[in-house]
Amino acid sequence: MLSIWLVLVSCIDFLLYSSAEEGLEFPSFDGKDRVLNVNERNYKKALKKYDMMCLLYHEPLPSDKELQQHILTESCDLCPLGLEEEGSIYVFKDERVIEFDGELSADTLVEFLLDLLEDPVELISNPMEQRAFERMDEDIRLIGYFKGEDSEHYKAFQVTAEKFQPYVKFFATFDKGVAKQLTLKMNEIDFYEPFMDEPVTIPGKPNTEEEIVDFVNQHRRPTLRKLRAEDMFETWEDDMDGIHIVAFAEEEDPGFQFLTTENNKLTISYCHHQDLVV
Repeated sequence: MLSIWLVLVSCIDFLLYSSAEEGLEFPSFDGKDRVLNVNERNYKKALKKYDMMCLLYHEPLPSDKELQQHILTESCDLCPLGLEEEGSIYVFKDERVIEFDGELSADTLVEFLLDLLEDPVELISNPMEQRAFERMDEDIRLIGYFKGEDSEHYKAFQVTAEKFQPYVKFFATFDKGVAKQLTLKMNEIDFYEPFMDEPVTIPGKPNTEEEIVDFVNQHRRPTLRKLRAEDMFETWEDDMDGIHIVAFAEEEDPGFQFLTTENNKLTISYCHHQDLVV
């Protein structure tokens, strides 16, 4: 049987506080043990106690005595958690189970957990934030224009964002000027595919949670995407019925633009040479 490593992440424990002059520091180990032994008797209590949990589903540890002094595990059957893939990392947050599909490195996993601690919807309130949003051409992202935080349509958008966090980025604006620059009408939602110049508007505004979920699921496999550490395995494991091409290119290359296409049966994953580990 497989064993479980459980890393417990509390919002209060995980974030490091610093002065405005120092800025936000990248989390570092503080000496507190957050790796627990999990079995079929205690996992429910752990799920209720912590804000977020990160689990590694793995084979039993080898018989190295020095290693076992640091981490003790026991073989156990945790089928109720729905864990299937050996060697996979799962994050439990707000009754959601999110599989980590990134590179198995400490830095990548920490960034992934930090993204999950952020609000699922980022607000765009001024031209500077709008320009930053427009430069995010590597990400699948949605942006909606709503009356305010109390809007029922914004709340549906917010609930949907939680379901796709952190792999799909959700943004919203309540600012009329920002909405005008983005050509958004009230309660309208635009979907941006990576490296495409123009967004696609989700039809039938105002949209329900179910409509937004269905649209994202139908369009979240973009024609062109960058192979990145944070979601590289999601890209490789994509269920493909058409053609998949892996290209090594830079955005500054004259031929890069030829990688963009409207062919919905063609998927191109490009990798920057500096991201390669040889």
